Amino acid sequence: MRQQKSRPLAEVFEVWLRAKLAPISQKIKLAEAIRYALSRWQGLTLFIDDGRIELDNNTVERSIRGIKLSRKDALFAGSDGGAEHWTVVATLVETCKINVDPLAYLTDVLTRIVNGHPNGDTDQLLPWVYRAQAFKAVA
Repeated sequence: MRQQKSRPLAEVFEVWLRAKLAPISQKIKLAEAIRYALSRWQGLTLFIDDGRIELDNNTVERSIRGIKLSRKDALFAGSDGGAEHWTVVATLVETCKINVDPLAYLTDVLTRIVNGHPNGDTDQLLPWVYRAQAFKAVA
């Protein structure tokens, strides 16, 4: 379907963009936007030949929505150090959302740390490693 429907539309659109770019002033924002699209044309149309590529980026947009919404909270971290800690925690929680249930993960990992998890073995507590361990435990 992508080959049949999207390829002809993309080809016509590229020709149209090039035709519109020629007569307009190269200094205006529209020319800048057209040049931007054309300079990334191969990546823009990659979805036509590769069915694994999503047609839109809604999944990514939804995944970063929480980070964008909490940006104002980080403004009130109290200090540069507090803001850095906030960034680490926010990144960890968002990474957990991709790999494991954040609440269950944080509860278990913090319990392990309090109970003396070895400092040299912290790599085993990373969300993607933790997920793999959980799958092994289930199997």
